[in-house]
Amino acid sequence: MFSNSSKYALKGVLYLAVNASKEKKILAKDIAEPINAPPSYIAKLLQELARHGIVSSVKGPRGGFYLDPKNMETQLIKIVDVIDGEQRLRSCLLSINECDHDNPCPLHHVVGETKAGFIKNLEDTTISQLVADIQEGKSFLPL
Repeated sequence: MFSNSSKYALKGVLYLAVNASKEKKILAKDIAEPINAPPSYIAKLLQELARHGIVSSVKGPRGGFYLDPKNMETQLIKIVDVIDGEQRLRSCLLSINECDHDNPCPLHHVVGETKAGFIKNLEDTTISQLVADIQEGKSFLPL
């Protein structure tokens, strides 16, 4: 359901959330290998997320990316929306423009409630909640 770009962005943000801080910023090139992403591409994604206030960044010799407490409360849906656009997850799976509740495509009822629940979970889950799961051993992120 996620584009590769959103997957890279989510992994990059989580990597920063677990490993970086205002005192210990991380360069995009140093994130690429641990999350298995092309260095220039993850740099582009993180810059876009920084422009939207989802990650923090500092330029210069001691610069890099990190998450501050406000960034940590970002909902996951905002990351996906910034990277893929707000309609990517919400659009018809068959790309039929007229598809909606009143005029459903053949797959609408097959995935409609599941997709709506998935989007709701992304809206209700923050970066800090996923970090807590990682720290508590409920999930893992290759670091």
